Amino acid sequence: MKRIALVLALAPFPALAHHPMGGGVPSTLWEGFASGIGHPVIGPDHLAFLLAAGVLAATLQLRLGALAILAFVVGGFLGSLAHVQGIGFGPVEVLVALSVAAAGAVLLRAVPDGLVPAGFALAGLVHGHAFAEAIIGAEQGPLAAYLAGLAIAQAAVAFGVMAFATRIAAAGHGRMMQRAAGVAGVALGAVFLGLSLVG
Repeated sequence: MKRIALVLALAPFPALAHHPMGGGVPSTLWEGFASGIGHPVIGPDHLAFLLAAGVLAATLQLRLGALAILAFVVGGFLGSLAHVQGIGFGPVEVLVALSVAAAGAVLLRAVPDGLVPAGFALAGLVHGHAFAEAIIGAEQGPLAAYLAGLAIAQAAVAFGVMAFATRIAAAGHGRMMQRAAGVAGVALGAVFLGLSLVG
């Protein structure tokens, strides 16, 4: 695990603010939608959180796990709107990294199930705020398409991982998977935190 963290720390990630459109602001509905779909999967820190979140959601009762994921998506929508309106959240990339580490820590150490959706909602605010950087200055149409694509992509990844993790748990390997995902989340969160502080 230490070797993996070292490799990730030394990897030439261009930045933790991800731009599927090559840094340009989407100008059409299609560009907005494609950018929204792409952002959660090309950003290693955001993707790491979604993977950990899906595993964590699978440890809850089905309805509560689904509620947690939806809370993250809604929180992301609100966080994006806050950024578009010029409301700052401080060092957002640092907070994103901390959310990855926190998700890993929760996987390793149980917390009351009822707290998870609230935690997901807070994480969504931070991730959504970071995602909105790519859409600042866009017209309303591409902006709406971007937010729709973003919500669809995040929900698809998180629910997909939740379903996969549920099957793994049903096969008797849930605890091992949970620990592995927890350790990975904490390690990756630390790496992303370091990158955000030096970037």
